[in-house]
Amino acid sequence: MPIVNTLGWPHILIAFVAIERLAELVHSRRNTQALLRRGGQETGAGHYPLFVALHGCWLIALAVYAPSSLAPNWPLLAAFAILQALRVWVIVSLGPFWTTRVITIDREPPVGKGPYRYFRHPNYLVVALEIPVLSLALGLPWVALAFGALNVALLLYRIKVENAARQRIAPSNR
Repeated sequence: MPIVNTLGWPHILIAFVAIERLAELVHSRRNTQALLRRGGQETGAGHYPLFVALHGCWLIALAVYAPSSLAPNWPLLAAFAILQALRVWVIVSLGPFWTTRVITIDREPPVGKGPYRYFRHPNYLVVALEIPVLSLALGLPWVALAFGALNVALLLYRIKVENAARQRIAPSNR
């Protein structure tokens, strides 16, 4: 049986998410290079490959284990769509400062518009929720638990790294 016949709507959604993430990595790379040219400094580069591996393995696990004949879970899919809209809001709000890495520029105040008016780390909140939400929408609670927990652990470490970097460069902006 051709592989196309064994793929269902879950695999199309997973492919869309993978393409979205790859596009974000390209956008992030451009922003990172521009920030570094402006004198930005990267902090915590050592843990970055862990994020790439975790998110890549999460998408692979979804693609391998998502049943193609799964009935849509509309409430969870709607929640995931809302999270994607929030992700776009974060990216637009940060503009040229949005990157998947921790890059700081001396004397550059933190962004305080968009969702950053309400939360200090809205991007991390979105990511912490979207991994379990999409996994559960695809009927994979063990993927939600395993990858969600690993992601939250990495995010908590990343927030410490980011906060320490911000403290070092702009103690007057606290």
